[in-house]
Amino acid sequence: MTQFSLHNEKALDFLDMMITNTTKDAEIEHNVAFPNRLYRQTSKATAEDKLAFTVQVLEEVAALFEEDHSSASWEENTVENFLNIVNKQAEELHSCIGSHSYTTQKGQQLSFRTEMYFKRLLNEILKKNGYSAEAWEVIRNITQAHLRQCEFLISPGTAH
Repeated sequence: MTQFSLHNEKALDFLDMMITNTTKDAEIEHNVAFPNRLYRQTSKATAEDKLAFTVQVLEEVAALFEEDHSSASWEENTVENFLNIVNKQAEELHSCIGSHSYTTQKGQQLSFRTEMYFKRLLNEILKKNGYSAEAWEVIRNITQAHLRQCEFLISPGTAH
């Protein structure tokens, strides 16, 4: 898992480079709360379910950053490097669990809730705000929190 930590640090570094210089001081209002409950539930799950959850979060993050981010004025190769690392993390973790899908009904519920959460981010923050630089800054900050939570979730002690 140390490989995950190294890749995660690189991904966080790229996110730090992607700070959006917004001209408005107004923060985007949204009602999409960070899914702390999902992380708490997952922390009690099997090692395989923790990895499957982390893979799903990484894939959902990558899908978000595939959306139109032209108004964010990010360097395109920084975004590409970030996406490459996130996708690489997802692939490597997925190889640790093979064809594992959530083994329990609880795991399947986590998967569904995670998917719905990321759809709300897309609809309530990005689409609703016209993919603005301000909306992307909110998404960037939320993504940083997810990467940190994922690292904590599968930190050493979670063997594969």
